Amino acid sequence: MKECVRGIRLVAFDFDGVFTDDMVYVLQDGTEAVRCFRGDGIGLQKLARLGIEAIIISTEVNPVVTARAAKLKIRCIQDVTDKRKVLEDVATDLNIALSQVAFVGNDINDLPALRCVGLPIVVRNAHPDVIRHAVYQTSCPGGHGAVREVCDLIEEALAPASVTTLLHN
Repeated sequence: MKECVRGIRLVAFDFDGVFTDDMVYVLQDGTEAVRCFRGDGIGLQKLARLGIEAIIISTEVNPVVTARAAKLKIRCIQDVTDKRKVLEDVATDLNIALSQVAFVGNDINDLPALRCVGLPIVVRNAHPDVIRHAVYQTSCPGGHGAVREVCDLIEEALAPASVTTLLHN
């Protein structure tokens, strides 16, 4: 697993069901609100320090996704009908191969992206139809630290052995 992770240069995340628990609060004026795990931000900072790009790719168009991505200081592309095409375009822009991309998803609309990347990941509570397409399934469910878990996994795989030993002792 660590060998697969070591080549990753971009981590792309679905939003609903990955950053969130796939639930939505709908207020009486129609505004939507979601719950996210604060620790994900520290994980994304780790990726940035390692020089690994992170991006949110979502089929939804929702200001809450834009606001969360801005707070986390990561790029966000919304209203996506073809996540594979977006991944191909982003990889081309970054001059990397799809084999150097990890994608984290949770449902069938993520299948094209999961099937084309070097490291397909799903969250613990992913829909059963996508689990078999993943190389890794998080122990944390979406919205409860799954993003942080992925970031920690990558950091651990890339950290020199001596640093990892010091951090865990």
